[in-house]
Amino acid sequence: MSVSQTLETEEDFLTCLRIKFYHPQQNCKGLYDLLPLGSRRTHSADDLLRLGRDAQTCSYGLVDPRVSRKQLAIYAYRSPNSPEMLFTIQNQSQRGKLSVNGSALGYLERTDLSDKALIRFLEYEMLIIRESGEAKSSFEVEFEVMPVPPSRETCTFETGVRPIMDTGLMNNSPAMLRDIGPQESDETLSCSY
Repeated sequence: MSVSQTLETEEDFLTCLRIKFYHPQQNCKGLYDLLPLGSRRTHSADDLLRLGRDAQTCSYGLVDPRVSRKQLAIYAYRSPNSPEMLFTIQNQSQRGKLSVNGSALGYLERTDLSDKALIRFLEYEMLIIRESGEAKSSFEVEFEVMPVPPSRETCTFETGVRPIMDTGLMNNSPAMLRDIGPQESDETLSCSY
């Protein structure tokens, strides 16, 4: 097999990181204007993928003054005797923590990314999904925007924070809920106290 045929075959099977973003104000701000949404970009495996506010030093930028100049970095690596390309993520922000699947990372701390990882910083949520490939020298990245927080879709919430039923009332004591009854005709309240 010639070298050109080998390269073409390898490029057909690139590992892909699908990075899905959510921010509560994403519809009214141009937060993702610097991201190539909906298209795949190829990266050399020996170059880090950096995300932050500074488009000059980062591979990809977010248009948000609260994001650090260098927020996070993703590194590709391989383990001995394994064909899989794996990734690690590092917090590069001195101002804030980065949460990876519920575990907080301080400045310059890093952890391995699982095949599906929930990343949080500031009000951002990122769901990173790794799709395996066979290439050793490069990988692809694809950015998307999610209409709902990935934590809701994956049912992963911050430790110690419980979801609360929204009744639209300031005082939602059980007695008050029983007194007002259902708010809509198809709604039922099944509280027994």
